[in-house]
Amino acid sequence: MAEVKSTGAVTMPHNLILEDRRSLSVSGVSDVDSFDEQTVIVYTDKGELTVRGSELHINRLSVDTGELLLEGNISSLTYADEMPKSSGFFSKVFR
Repeated sequence: MAEVKSTGAVTMPHNLILEDRRSLSVSGVSDVDSFDEQTVIVYTDKGELTVRGSELHINRLSVDTGELLLEGNISSLTYADEMPKSSGFFSKVFR
């Protein structure tokens, strides 16, 4: 079920299921940035997810439901922060 953030944006639950390093199921996907046989980069509400490996193939992608099914030889999963830290009033004052 989708959650509503305090900003009014709807977020999907984010889950990863990796089976035998060959099949990866990801929920909560909002967009795919790029993909090839070695790297797949997707955007989630929890940050940018980079999947690295070989012979990677996207078997199913539904941005409407936020689901991605990826198969291949998966060697790493890496998250980048969803956004850089905000520079609010106090961070500028206490530099």
